[in-house]
Amino acid sequence: MTFPSSNPTKGTLYIVSTPIGNREDITLRALRILKEVDLIAAEDTRHTGLLLRHFGIQTPLTSYFEGNESRKKEFILSKLRQGERVALVSDAGTPGISDPGFRLIQTAAENRIAVVPVPGPSAVIAALSVSGLPTDAFLFKGFLPHKSKKRGDWLKQLEGVRETLIFYESPHRLSQTLNDIFEILGDREMVLTRELTKIYEEVLRGKVSEIQTQIGDRKLKGEITLVISGKTRKKN
Repeated sequence: MTFPSSNPTKGTLYIVSTPIGNREDITLRALRILKEVDLIAAEDTRHTGLLLRHFGIQTPLTSYFEGNESRKKEFILSKLRQGERVALVSDAGTPGISDPGFRLIQTAAENRIAVVPVPGPSAVIAALSVSGLPTDAFLFKGFLPHKSKKRGDWLKQLEGVRETLIFYESPHRLSQTLNDIFEILGDREMVLTRELTKIYEEVLRGKVSEIQTQIGDRKLKGEITLVISGKTRKKN
C-alpha cells in the first residue's frame, strides 16, 4: 500500500500502535509488520525489546526519541531512501501522539516516502470510550504544562471550549492540577483513568470535587488520562 504522492522506489514507514498495557491488545497485523520490516525505530529499545521477545520477533532495533531525534531522523530516512521498510513504535499506544514521532512522519511525507498506519491501542481513545462523556467532538491537548502559572493560563484559554477535553497528567502533579481545573474550569463532570488495560486499572467518575474526595491522600502511580466535560450552554 502506498499513498498517491509517494515514490514507489523508496521504502515504507509504518506507524505501528503497540499495547498501552495488556500485551493481548496488539493486533495480528502489527505483529506481522514488526516481523517483516527491516528495522524498528523505538522510543525505548529496552521497553520495546521486551515486547518483541515476548512475541518471538527478532527484527533489528534502533532508538528514536526526543533527545536524539535530529540525528536519528536522518539515519532512518537514509534507510527509507534505500528502499527499506521501517516500523515506528512508541513506548505504548500510537506513535506521533504527544511524542516526537510526528516529526519523522512529517519529514518522510515531505520526501515522498509512503507512510502507512497500523492502528491499534491509544490511551486517548481508550479513556474517552469509557468516560460516558460526549464523544462526537473532543479536544486532546496532550500533557498539561508543568508550572502552575503556565498551566493556569493554559486552562483559562480552554474555559469556553464546548468539546470534551482530554489531557495527560503526571501522578505527582495531579493534586495541584485538579485544584487548578476546579478553580478555573469549575466543578465539571470528569473521568480520571489510570493504568488503562494494566493490572491496577482504575476509572474514577464524578465531578472534579468528587474525584478529589475519592483520591484523598492517596499517592497515585502510573499513567493518568483526564477526560473533562466541555462548557455547557446556560439554559434560558
